[in-house]
Amino acid sequence: MSGFRQLKQTVRAILAAPDWNARLDELAAWPPAQLTGPLFGLLLDRDEDIRWRAVEAFGLTAARLADTGMEQARVLMRSCMWRLNEESGNLGWGIPECIGASLALHEGLAREYHRILCSYIFDDPARDGNYLDHALLRRGAYWGIARLAQVRPALVEPARPFLMTALNDADPGNRGLAAWALGILGAAEALSGLRALAGDEASFPLFRDGEVRRATVGGLAEEAAGIVEKSA
Repeated sequence: MSGFRQLKQTVRAILAAPDWNARLDELAAWPPAQLTGPLFGLLLDRDEDIRWRAVEAFGLTAARLADTGMEQARVLMRSCMWRLNEESGNLGWGIPECIGASLALHEGLAREYHRILCSYIFDDPARDGNYLDHALLRRGAYWGIARLAQVRPALVEPARPFLMTALNDADPGNRGLAAWALGILGAAEALSGLRALAGDEASFPLFRDGEVRRATVGGLAEEAAGIVEKSA
């Protein structure tokens, strides 16, 4: 067995463990640059839990890499951006989520790349955007923006108007994640749009607080509306 395959299996075993979150510290046994390849591979795992846990592990690994040397971390971020480029031939599954997790966990990366993350939902020819046409891929960008907003809300301000537009997205995950992000931001201008989604029973899997759970658009919208009302 090659060293790469063995490391990938070892990392997967950590992520598959019931106490996976507590075991993430074990990844520090390897240089972060060695872990990125296996983690990219695990974003395509058959098990949805593993895929999402790989996103969290990727964020931690990117932060460790940035602490070691920002230039190495920039190369990793550029690799993520390339995987979302149509010219790369990849669909980029899990990549926007990895960018969001990385920026949430490292301030230096967040300040350099938050505009890139936000630009993936900029559906406006007048803006310098990298809009992701694929609805499920764009869903990852909404999740990544919400993840960043949890820690550094000021850095996702450029995305606010596009999050508002996404409340009417045809994809339920995009509607729900936009509502979630707007609630985190306490966006008062979104209140009527959030209330309009209260009866939306469409559901999708949401990774939140370390677990994948089914969430409804209406449930997230009501939660977000409650946060906005309290912060008004």
